[in-house]
Amino acid sequence: MSQDYPENTDPRRRHSANVVDGPGKAASRAMLRAVGFTDEDFKKPQVGIASTWSRVTPCNSHINVLAEAASDGADAAGGKGVIFNTITISDGIANGTEGMKYSMASREIIADSIEAVSGCEGFDGVVAIGGCDKNMPGCMIGLARLDRPSIFVYGGTIQPGAGHTDIVSVFEAMGAYSQGNKSLIEVKQIEETA
Repeated sequence: MSQDYPENTDPRRRHSANVVDGPGKAASRAMLRAVGFTDEDFKKPQVGIASTWSRVTPCNSHINVLAEAASDGADAAGGKGVIFNTITISDGIANGTEGMKYSMASREIIADSIEAVSGCEGFDGVVAIGGCDKNMPGCMIGLARLDRPSIFVYGGTIQPGAGHTDIVSVFEAMGAYSQGNKSLIEVKQIEETA
């Protein structure tokens, strides 16, 4: 328990109390009021919702809907949900390019951003939502670094396209083309439906 932690504070608020309680935290509360906090919200445990939403890849294009639902769930359970974003990259897009040198590094950036926002804002708990092969471990690494209740939510698998084609189908078609076993038209047809 930190020196600033008031003795009569709800123990579920051991982090947020240091950020928003007391006259010396008026500036913090003013900033949070501007994003929708009320007097009652300052008495609730704050739950950070780390969202990997982006339009960089279909794996994450729906995560904002899940983040909103997680925030609503935190609110319904007596907490105050606070959504924030972190980055994501797509190996499927960068594959075979210079962009791949950023792939593994992105996990550390994601972990760092979740840890930094959660620590700075004083979240009492954290929910991280990911859906790609680099942001999922990045989320887990960030949560593991924090000394607070946390949960990771998998955003789900991308639905296949017509004929059950997916990104793997495209890579296979590219390989078949390079071996002379598929035409460019066949590759494009798979690309358009995956």
